[in-house]
This record gives sequence, C-alpha cells and structure tokens, in this order.
Amino acid sequence: MQINKSMFEREEYLIRRKRLRELLSNGLILFLGNEESGINFEHNTYPYRQDSTFIYFFGLQIPGLQAVMDLEEDKEIVFGDNPSIDDIVFTGPLESLEEQAYKIGVTIVNPTNSLENYIGNAIAKGRQIHYLPPYRPEHILKLSELLDLSTPEVPKKVSTNLIKAVVQLRSIKSSAEIVEIERAVNTTVEMQFRAMEMAQVGMTEADLFGAVQNIAMANGNNTSFPSIVTINGQILHNHFRGNLLKAGDLVLCDCGAENYSGYAGDLTRTFPVNNTFSLKQREIYDIVYRSYQRAVGMLKPQELFREVHYAACKEIILGLTEVGLMKGDPDKAVEAGAHTLFFQCGLGHMMGLDVHDMENLGEQYVGYTDEIRQSKEFGFKSLRMGRALEEGMVLTIEPGIYFIPELIALRKSENKYVEYVNYDKLGEYNDFGGIRLEDDFLITQNGSRLLGAKLPTSSLEIENFRTSKTPL
Repeated sequence: MQINKSMFEREEYLIRRKRLRELLSNGLILFLGNEESGINFEHNTYPYRQDSTFIYFFGLQIPGLQAVMDLEEDKEIVFGDNPSIDDIVFTGPLESLEEQAYKIGVTIVNPTNSLENYIGNAIAKGRQIHYLPPYRPEHILKLSELLDLSTPEVPKKVSTNLIKAVVQLRSIKSSAEIVEIERAVNTTVEMQFRAMEMAQVGMTEADLFGAVQNIAMANGNNTSFPSIVTINGQILHNHFRGNLLKAGDLVLCDCGAENYSGYAGDLTRTFPVNNTFSLKQREIYDIVYRSYQRAVGMLKPQELFREVHYAACKEIILGLTEVGLMKGDPDKAVEAGAHTLFFQCGLGHMMGLDVHDMENLGEQYVGYTDEIRQSKEFGFKSLRMGRALEEGMVLTIEPGIYFIPELIALRKSENKYVEYVNYDKLGEYNDFGGIRLEDDFLITQNGSRLLGAKLPTSSLEIENFRTSKTPL
C-alpha cells in the first residue's frame, strides 16, 4: 500500500487550522488543491505539485482535492473522491481518502460533486467566501463556476484578510518545518558539492545540470526550481545549457532541492573551471563575499531587511571603488541606484513551501507592510522583502555582481551614474560574466543560523576544494 511520506503529525495541522480560525472570525474559507496537467495528452502529465497553502493546512498531496473551513459552523471538510478500481489497476492499493484525512485531523470527507451545492448554499445565505489569489487558469475557471463570477471578477474578489492571515502563519516556521527545510537544504548542499567537484574543461553545462538534477530526484521529490548552471552568470535566470566549459570560465550554479513534503532549498556558488580564480575574478568574488558577510552579520529580529539590502549594496560599491570601477560617495551612490548597474536584483527572499515563499499571494503582503512599501524603481523593485525580520523566518542571502554589456551600454548612452561609475575601465569587464553567492538562514532569538551543512564560501575555500578534488 502506498503511504503519504510527506505528512507531519496530526497535531501540526490541527494547530495550523486553529490559528487560522483565530485570525478569521466569520465566513467560509475555500482552499483549491491542484489538478494534474497534461504535457501533450491527458494521461501524460507534468510532475504533480500540490498547492503550497493546501499542503500547509491539509497536507494531502493528492490531485483534485478541495477543502473548506466553515468558520461559523466550526466544520472542516475535504472534498474529493476515492480511487476507482480502474485507478487502482495503475496505482496499486491506496489508503482511502477518509483514512488520509483522519491523519490530518479532518473527519468529514464529501464527494467532489457536492462542493458546488455547499458553496451555493453559503452564497444564498449571504456568507462571505474567502479564497486566495488564483495562479492557475483552471483555478480561475473553477472559482468562476463555484462563485458565479465572470473570470475577470475572480482575481478582484480575493480575500485580503485571508492573504494576510496565511502570510502571518506561514512566515514563521515551526520546528517540524525547519527540520524539513534543513533536509532540503542539505540535499542542495550535495548538489552544489557535486557540481564543484566534477566541473572540468570540455564538459557542457548540461553535464553538470544532469548530475545536479539526479541528486535532487534521488534524495527528494524534485528540484524546487529549474536549476541554473551556466558560464554566463550575468544572465540572471539563464536556462540554456549548451555551452562548453572552457579554461578561464566561471561556473555559476544556482539550484535547490524540494522534499516530498514540498519544502525547498536554494543555494548558489560560483567557481572557476581552472580550479583557481584569476586575479580579476578573485577581486570581484571577494567583493561579493564581503557583501554577503555584511548582510549575514545584520540578520536578527526587528532588523528591516530593506536596510540589510542597502548595507550589502554599499559594500559592493565600496569594493568596486577599490578596484577602480566606481567612485564618489557610496551612500549617495546607493541612494541614486548606481549599484543597480552591477546588482540588479534583491538581496534575498523568504523560503519554505515555495522557494520564493508565498510569492503567489503578492509581494506587497509577504515581503512588505502598509508602512514599508515596495519600490517601483529598477533594481529596488526586485527586492522581494523589505519588512522587519522575525524569529522563525527562513530566508536567503544572495548578493551578486553582474556585468551585463547591454545594460552597461544603455546606462552609458543615457549618461547615467557618470559621477559614480568609471565607464572607461568598465569596458574591460564586458566579457566577465557574473558572480552570485547564496545561503539559507533561520532567524533566531538573537541573530541567525546557517541552515544545512557548510559549503566552501570564501574564494580561498572554493580554491582549496577545487584543487583537492579530482574532477569526475
């Protein structure tokens, strides 16, 4: 019999739903689980992934489920159907839906076709239906039918109160969640070690990608996002894998494992194919490392992550000034956004059941507050989080320096940042690429803790590892 290996203890789900009821006093909360989706025909499907909020409150990673928390009637109901004999022929024997629901503390299981009447009766009584922003087209269609709304109306009627309640609960990880996250991070550590030990001249990016992907699938469910393994690190989300590794190249490997439980890891390392960095590569790497150290040193409860980002940006400017690529007052340079010529993205993001945790709920709710709002300016708008840190949060720290020829040419043509950037010398770096360094941290009572086993992090540690290992 197949067993759901991804569920926590019953009490974990009971506590989560109890806390949600304490934050929302009336109405009916509707949770939509995910369906399977065909690649090219119905029964050849993409790897199944349950909705993360459904996992958080109900833990059942079964396609086609919905759930309701009826706040006034104090009911919790899972809507779904048991497998037919036709299904069992292909899947083998399965626990009944009732048995699985009991394990997460739900005692009422109704067939799928009864959901429409349940929701319809609630609407007829004038009751509020809370639901989260849909991110799949089939969710929009299902909500349109259930709530008798046009498809354009569906996203406009989401429950802000439910969004805020879910964000409040999911932002702070329980001890059981931290165990799962750290397990995913440790698998990701294995993935990074594998890439660093096997890379050599003549391999392709795809060779490394395949090795990294294999570790994720052997130790968990899958990757938490499509792995980035590239010699063109200046392309932030580069998924082309056809380049040969050449002497003098840097390899940027940004990857993450996802457990059966749905929890994610996310780590990045940049290392030289030559085993040792060139002088220019080491100078830039060390600037990124100093920015990383500055940010990690600031992590503690009540610290605004926006300020951590600014401090990391200033450290990048100071380092680039030392090597002659920037000039002028570093504080004014950050205020002007001059660092965004080199560091275009945010310093980090929360991580949990999603590698960018709860991103489908809206960054304005997840990473920001009514008092701390997200910037709309280039570079700053990519900072997914600006709010105060809290004990129990899990987040990434990932500074980088990226030399993007097209961006440099554009800013130079606009005569922008000329008081802070030495464009003449910058021309020497057009073929440099990019460097990123990323680790995952838990915010603790007085500071932070690195999650997972330690990887080589400084330029010296990376060189020592690369030269001590015989590439496979």
